Amino acid sequence: MRKAAIERNTKETRISGALKIEGRGKYQIATGIRFFDHMLELLTKHGGFDLKLHADGDLDVDQHHTVEDVGIVLGQLFAKALGDRKGINRAGYFVMPMDETLAVVALDLGGRPALVYKDLVKVRLVGDLQTELVEDFFGGFVNHAGANLHAKVLYGRSNHHKIEAIFKCFARAMKYACSKDARLKDQLPSTKGLL
Repeated sequence: MRKAAIERNTKETRISGALKIEGRGKYQIATGIRFFDHMLELLTKHGGFDLKLHADGDLDVDQHHTVEDVGIVLGQLFAKALGDRKGINRAGYFVMPMDETLAVVALDLGGRPALVYKDLVKVRLVGDLQTELVEDFFGGFVNHAGANLHAKVLYGRSNHHKIEAIFKCFARAMKYACSKDARLKDQLPSTKGLL
């Protein structure tokens, strides 16, 4: 089983997380931001991972530290659980309709962090989440997972659906990218011999 546990404590946030890649979609998540919790629950369920995550952040100041630091911890959890990355598919993509909204995510777990993010969200808040921080969450993730991630909403009306479609796409793309190919189990997914 590929799994990892991490604690990250700063003057702004205290976060503990545990991840199992070959999970069953089980989650225990509490960040103090309910809509963000919901998105992380979707990620866990649609990716087939198990995730326990608890964050205490300085929400009296702003949500930024909590959201970005959760992205950092999630990236660290995946990086640790994937280990040497031998045998993984490495890349994955998914296209997700969410009622009137359509989103696409493509990612590569090849070790080079990069993020291109376009969600077309036009409001400051969805539920209790500051929407501009979703990009910061993914920025924290890619920098610590060693991932290249492109996430885009092609069209849609509901801002809720736009963010939800991206998280569901991300989950399904991660599920495939983390999966192992039995034929290549002893090989790194790179012609360089290094990720």
